[in-house]
Amino acid sequence: QVHLVESGGGLVQAGGSLRLSCAASGSILVINAMGWYRQAPGKQRELVAVWRSGGNTDYADSVKGRFTISRDNAKNTVYLQMNSLKPEDTAVYYCNAEGVRYDSARFNYWGQGTQVTVSS
Repeated sequence: QVHLVESGGGLVQAGGSLRLSCAASGSILVINAMGWYRQAPGKQRELVAVWRSGGNTDYADSVKGRFTISRDNAKNTVYLQMNSLKPEDTAVYYCNAEGVRYDSARFNYWGQGTQVTVSS
């Protein structure tokens, strides 16, 4: 099993910043990609940002220029730096990791979610 533990959510005023963290642990041989998704009440889950092995990153249009995804390979941790937060960023943010386990099986796991609330 692979476990993802998220932290860093909270309540901030519009224009503020938060940094989310997602630490992966378990029987990990290699992580190929880690990403952040979010889901607001009554909305579908959407991709926010993704990091892929080799350092390639992609962002949703709604967060480009405001959010930055980065990874600490030594800690198997991915971060999401969120600046200039807007009320529409309010959602539960979920971490996702894809890779290969020690038994050679591929995995795709989700974190528990962390609430981000941006007030106006």
